[in-house]
Amino acid sequence: MSGAVNIIALDGPVASGKTVVGLELSRRLAFRYLDTGVMYRAITWLALRCATPMWDEEGLGELAARHPIRLGGPNSPDGMQGEQVWVGEHQVGAELRDARVERQVSLVARVPQVRRALVQQQRILAKEGKIVMAGRDIGTVVLPCADLKVFLSAAPEQRAARRWRDLVDKGQNVDFQQVLRETKERDEIDTNRADSPLRPAGDALTLDTGQLTVDQVVEKILEQLRRC
Repeated sequence: MSGAVNIIALDGPVASGKTVVGLELSRRLAFRYLDTGVMYRAITWLALRCATPMWDEEGLGELAARHPIRLGGPNSPDGMQGEQVWVGEHQVGAELRDARVERQVSLVARVPQVRRALVQQQRILAKEGKIVMAGRDIGTVVLPCADLKVFLSAAPEQRAARRWRDLVDKGQNVDFQQVLRETKERDEIDTNRADSPLRPAGDALTLDTGQLTVDQVVEKILEQLRRC
């Protein structure tokens, strides 16, 4: 089924289901999985740690260029599931889901210098093939020649509800309306940024995950793969 397919690009807005779908798809295909959002979170965390202002595009770009990101582990050749994240010499984990990182990551991700540095790293990681790469501009910018491009979407209210449930399950006391506002704000930033805006590739398979289970989404992608 996947003999002719080597690289799958998986795009979509926040909480559209990219992570759970990407992980399950990669498991079924025995592909590697890379969530590129982790890379932008890592640079955001590093910027906060180094007190680099979010308006300092040159400084943020320098951080991204000087601190390459490794996923999986320091000695893992292809462990890309994101269980361990290294940004330069710093190993990070739960910090990447910190509220401060959540609020700032879209600001960092829209900086052209940051995107150029990370896109270069992402393309290098993709060269080995057999990979599902998830993000917001994979099919349009990072890997426009991917064998299969998928764009996941859902209404902001549905995606905010997912984020809210995840946060509550982690013991955080958060207001749903606040999560909804932050979801819409991130959509606005990601969709309207000048460099690599969030949008589906012209030849992408577009799926609304609001009315589908994870298994149903994965099956639709596998069905498309069978046609490749």
